[in-house]
Amino acid sequence: MDNVLAAPRLTNAGILFSVVVEFQQYQCLVPRATLSDLSHSKDPKLDLLGTYRAFQTKIEGVARRLIGAGIVGKPLVIGSGYFQ
Repeated sequence: MDNVLAAPRLTNAGILFSVVVEFQQYQCLVPRATLSDLSHSKDPKLDLLGTYRAFQTKIEGVARRLIGAGIVGKPLVIGSGYFQ
């Protein structure tokens, strides 16, 4: 495993990013719709990557908790419902 996490990147589906849980790297995706929902709560003028960066700590925390709870996916998709 490469010890360097790839930078979050914009895809057609949303933002793809990686987190490490118990020394294992997991790929995760925040869909465009989820990022849009989040941006409206902070600043509707943010683009998708800007929204991800504004909420990065929260998004990655949710991803780690889901992985810790046994939720899996390739990538793990983190929808709006996890931020309620």
